[in-house]
Amino acid sequence: MRFVPVKSEAAQASALVFRTRDLLVRQCTQLINALRGHMTEFGIVVAQGPMHITKLVAVVGDPASSLPEPARAVLDVLIAELRALDERVAKLDVEIVRRAKEDAVARRLMTIPGIGAITATALVALAPAAATFRRGRDFAAWLGLTPMQRSSGGKERLGPTSRMGERTLRRLLMVGASAVAGWASRKGVAPGSWLAGMMARKPPMLVRVALANKMGRMVSALPAHDGVYRAPAMAV
Repeated sequence: MRFVPVKSEAAQASALVFRTRDLLVRQCTQLINALRGHMTEFGIVVAQGPMHITKLVAVVGDPASSLPEPARAVLDVLIAELRALDERVAKLDVEIVRRAKEDAVARRLMTIPGIGAITATALVALAPAAATFRRGRDFAAWLGLTPMQRSSGGKERLGPTSRMGERTLRRLLMVGASAVAGWASRKGVAPGSWLAGMMARKPPMLVRVALANKMGRMVSALPAHDGVYRAPAMAV
């Protein structure tokens, strides 16, 4: 049997801050989707994504727009609630950054490319101690970032990622891996590096999953060895 160590009050407080922020972000997404859906019924359509919501807000605030006044009054309520949630999320972001800077483990985790204050705080608060896992791959498997084994008869068959672990941490690592892969595709990556080889051979989504897996193994290794991330030297 594997026993989970009791978390300290500080770790529980960090988890509470992160969970509260995660809840508010989901509520923001619900409001954005509701606003887009209601505006679509009046023939006003914008692209998906939070960055385009300002266009809808401008249409609602424009008296010359074709929106009926009763609908405009209700949509103003949604916009006011969305702005209030954005302010609360911003305050929690400041608190998360402060906690990340004060935590030694979080500071080491933030040296890994793709891991910022929010992800580092979530890892410290939600992930078990590194000593719980025998190796980094076990931690990646706990996150659900390893392929499912469907081998039989001496033939190795690997399926899709298991997605059997902590979905919040898995999502954050996938977001970080997507950011790193996107930056590498735009700015270029060092020839001969692991990421360059993966991007040359594999489809983009597989590269992101593999990079998230690699980040998870780094996350497991750094606290165990009290080290920081160092970029690997390129072979000449």
